[in-house]
Order: sequence, then C-alpha cells, then structure tokens
Amino acid sequence: MTDHPLVSTQWLADHLSSPDLAVINAWMPPVTHPDAPPVYPEAHIPGAVFFDVNEICDKGVDLPHMLPAPHVFSSAMRKLGIGDGQTLVVYDDFGLYSAARVWWTFRTMGVERVYVLDGGFPKWRAEGRPFDDHTPRPVQSHFSARLNHGAVADLAHLRETISSGRRQILDARSAERFAGDAPEPRAGLRAGHMPTARNLPFTRLLSENATFLPREDLAAAFRDAGIDPEKPVTTTCGSGVTAAILTLGLTILGVRDLALYDGSWAEWGGRDDTEVVTGSE
Repeated sequence: MTDHPLVSTQWLADHLSSPDLAVINAWMPPVTHPDAPPVYPEAHIPGAVFFDVNEICDKGVDLPHMLPAPHVFSSAMRKLGIGDGQTLVVYDDFGLYSAARVWWTFRTMGVERVYVLDGGFPKWRAEGRPFDDHTPRPVQSHFSARLNHGAVADLAHLRETISSGRRQILDARSAERFAGDAPEPRAGLRAGHMPTARNLPFTRLLSENATFLPREDLAAAFRDAGIDPEKPVTTTCGSGVTAAILTLGLTILGVRDLALYDGSWAEWGGRDDTEVVTGSE
C-alpha cells in the first residue's frame, strides 16, 4: 500500500480474500432523503460490515452524527470485528458520500491503513464484481483509538480562524446554499456562510461515475476556489460529512495540515451568536 488514500475496484477484487483486510460499508442517508434505505441487507461487497454513521456517533449532543469519544468508537469497532493492524477499505452506496466521513473518522482515531474505494458500490456492481446478502458474524478484535485532536475543529477553532486568518476555510455545500440563495435542508438554520470562507461544492471533485478527478484536475478545482495548498485548511459543510470529501481530495494532493469542522453549518447556522455572510464571496 501507498500513502494515497484511494484504492481501485480492481485492487480490492485482487485483495478481497486477504486475511488482514476489512471492508466497511459506510451508511448515512442523504439529508434530502432521510428515509432512504441502505442497500447493505440486499447487496454488499462480500465480507463487508455495516457502519451506520448516525449510530456510531456522539449521542450526547444535539448535533447530527458528531465524532464519538475514543472509547465509544473503540467499543463499536470491536463489535464490528475491526481490530488493530488491519487494512481497512471503506465504500458507500452512492459512489462517494459517507465513505469519506468514515475514512476521516478512522484517520482521526489513529488508523493509518484506511482507504476509500474509488467509485464505491455503484462502480463495483457495474463492473460485474461479486456481491452478496450474507451478513458476516464478526469476531471481536482489539481496537485502540488514539484521537488526533488537531484533525477536529470546533466552534472556538472556527472563531479563532476567522479572526486570525491563519487558516483557510473551505465549504463543501452547493454554491446556492453557500450564497444563501437556497434554504438549508435542516430546519431552523440560517442561510449563508461563515466569514472568510471559500466555496467548493464537493461534486466538483468527482467524475460522472463518482470517482475522483485526476490529480491535475483536483488541483485546478481547489486553485479555482481560491485555496493555497501550501497553507492550512479547515473544511466544513452541512453536518461534517461532505467536508470529508474535500479533506480526502486535499489529502490526495499531499496537504497535511487539515482540520474538519465537525459541527459544520448544523452548528454555526443554528446559533444566534455567529456571524453569517450571504453572497458568493
């Protein structure tokens, strides 16, 4: 394996029977279709375990799917049969959506050998690769989470970032939501964006089949959004999910000083003591 955070469907097919490989189906329904059912019970990559982003989270806060405490995450991973030293490959039902969030979660919890399946289950299935409906019975393994606090941005981090200008803020939401021209899908949130933030809708990093664009096109997309890859970046979005796609793209480009605002607009836009800007800049 290399430091590149993506693996191809061919790579996964070639290594699917490896004893130290764990495949993870990352599940979270889009906020616009909260009742969408997971594909997993009917069809998933053989041996894959089911990771529900809305269940493996901090349930003690009134914000969606926030990062759980390390001991809570460790317990959940042991029950899934995920252990120390394994190579993890994460995919989702949509090509690339919640897989990036789960990849970021593992990375933030100290796992180094974790990768995202480029193109996800749609690409895997379209290529005629095997899938089944058998739910594996995981054998509990020892998992040790080591939280990287620097990878997680909170409200205080964003406020300091805005006032100091020491970091760039990049928002993964659509241009219409960023500008405040479209309502937020979550009730009770103001429309607009944070001061100093730039906008790069996550869809601009993906091809039509939900694979990542070539490296040079990725670099151009971030450059066109006004992002300097030599400077630190904090990513944000609606609730900390698609922000991870931007983080994944920046990781592909070799950017190291990255943080993700876990509360994202669900927190910032839901408060009355945060500044909200409208318009495209």
